[in-house]
Amino acid sequence: MQQQFQTNDSASVWKGLKAITNYKPRAPHSLSPTQLHTSATPHPPPLTPLTIKEEEHCANQLSPVFTDIFNTSLETCHVPACFKTSAIVPVPRKTKITGLNDYRPVALTSVVMKSFERLVLSYLKDITDSLLDPLQFAYRANRSVDDAVNMALHFILQHLDSPGSYARILFVDFSSAFNTIIPALLRDKLFQLNVPDSMCSWITDFLTDRRQFVRLGTHVSDLQHISTGSPQGCVLSPLLFSLYTNGCTSGHQSVKLLKFADDTTLIGLISDGNESAYRGEIDRLVSWCSTNNLELNSLKTVEMTVDFRKDPAPRPPVILCDSPVSSAESFCFLGTTITKELKWAQNISSLTKKAQQRMYFLRQLKKFLLPVKMLVNFYTAIIESVLTSSITVWFAAATARTRPNCSVSFTQLRRGRHSESSLSTYPYLLHPQHLHPLASYPH
Repeated sequence: MQQQFQTNDSASVWKGLKAITNYKPRAPHSLSPTQLHTSATPHPPPLTPLTIKEEEHCANQLSPVFTDIFNTSLETCHVPACFKTSAIVPVPRKTKITGLNDYRPVALTSVVMKSFERLVLSYLKDITDSLLDPLQFAYRANRSVDDAVNMALHFILQHLDSPGSYARILFVDFSSAFNTIIPALLRDKLFQLNVPDSMCSWITDFLTDRRQFVRLGTHVSDLQHISTGSPQGCVLSPLLFSLYTNGCTSGHQSVKLLKFADDTTLIGLISDGNESAYRGEIDRLVSWCSTNNLELNSLKTVEMTVDFRKDPAPRPPVILCDSPVSSAESFCFLGTTITKELKWAQNISSLTKKAQQRMYFLRQLKKFLLPVKMLVNFYTAIIESVLTSSITVWFAAATARTRPNCSVSFTQLRRGRHSESSLSTYPYLLHPQHLHPLASYPH
């Protein structure tokens, strides 16, 4: 495993981890193969990354071939049908499956097409980044989930400094957002963003007449031809959706519309009980979605109100698509749990619990006497990344009672000031209650 780790062979490392820890994933599917219209025609085996890595000079031999194919595709504004073929794998959205809607249809495309998409992705970013909505935080340089959460809280807290004010936050949910993109509408929006006409035509062809089939274990369905949407799992899909919704913005300064790909949040900064601008922007959002073939899911859309006034008057519910929106005490916003009191105990508890669950794997690796450097790298990637999630948002406001006890400096451990024999002196390897989210974060 150490050799595989050093050669960056992540697939083999993961197989080794599963063998060491005796990892047994729960059965992911309750979907019956009989629900598929199976096809008697076998699908050809795809070109895999392993195929390229196994041959010493394979990359040098294939790169001129793929360069010619990619250039020809761009010049003719046509994507080969084999590149647009996707295997749809149903991935459970939740632990308990109650129906087909509890599965997420993830599209597996060819490795060659993913490489091609990455080249186009870089080109599109260079052209469109300066023209994107400033409140779109997904897939942009120097932007992250933390920035989106920080910005939302900044708007809310700054507004609440004014007397007689409160904020209503609408967490919008779309039904199969990526799958509802209309290629013709997307082409018009790309043209408005100064994307060359040839590239607009290439993207339209990329999304048109796509062939896909469902794969469940050894069972494969018949091929279907799709000309709507951008499949989940494609490299270009998140950016294309961001460009598709770029024109969906707020027209009133007291209402902020934040976006992170298909995660959309409407923040109404309300003064003196006047909610007309907030409700007006909700109506505009509903109208925009209707015009652009996006379907709002009123059952999963929730609202949370942040109001620190004494004895506030009852507020009428928001009506979305003829249905009242349910009110929530807390909401997991881009991975950070926010409560209506803006307290962080619930978020810290969730992060700590998640990190402690992963401590088992770290203990197993220590038990097999893996090198300290490898343990530290594993900790940094798997555990510390959880503990420091949105830490700039919640740590300063956390109370002493909600902060886990700090007992070790991971900075020294990462810098190599240790020995193999001193590994047992680091409590985080033995006692998960000593985990501290700022142990290696610069103060």
